[in-house]
Amino acid sequence: MHRIAYYRVSTGDQSIEAQRAALGGSFDQEFADEGVSGAIPAAQRQAFSDLLATVRTGDALHVYAVDRLGRDALDVQTTVRLLLERGVTVHVLGLGAIGRGVGELILAVLAQIADMERQRIAERTRAGREVARASLAATGRTHRGKESLGRPMAADGPAVASWRRENGESIARTARHFGLSAATVKRYCAASQAAATRRGGC
Repeated sequence: MHRIAYYRVSTGDQSIEAQRAALGGSFDQEFADEGVSGAIPAAQRQAFSDLLATVRTGDALHVYAVDRLGRDALDVQTTVRLLLERGVTVHVLGLGAIGRGVGELILAVLAQIADMERQRIAERTRAGREVARASLAATGRTHRGKESLGRPMAADGPAVASWRRENGESIARTARHFGLSAATVKRYCAASQAAATRRGGC
């Protein structure tokens, strides 16, 4: 039996080594999509596409988790059926070999659960950012006390806004003075105006 492993990690700073170690290694062939989002259908990922072109009847494919086999529940089921039709045995860590019938049903349920969890995470993230934006607009800080969303501030925002106001400088000249982008200066000034209210902002 030809044993094949497939790994996927979403970002370039992640490593497939944890998945390789969990699967036990000693594979005849390995395929890895590194820095590839799970939102991309399995067949459209370069390494997985190469895998599909390579597998033959009698091969055994090993993956770390159900979500490595597709972008959502439907894609996972489509991918598994395709592999089973080609005579490939699919092994998911913790589940064992997936076969037709009951095996496919179990996989479908697990894929649906994984898909629902991804959606819940995305919803919580969106809700958190909306709360942070509202707080930032009202107070100049997010609900967690940060002065900006995402990246940390490139400079002291209030100091930049104050320097521009006191010197009567334009956005462009202020940006050059502090080595910032014009968009960053505008953001700092808007936050300063929201926080200072009657002080006249920038």
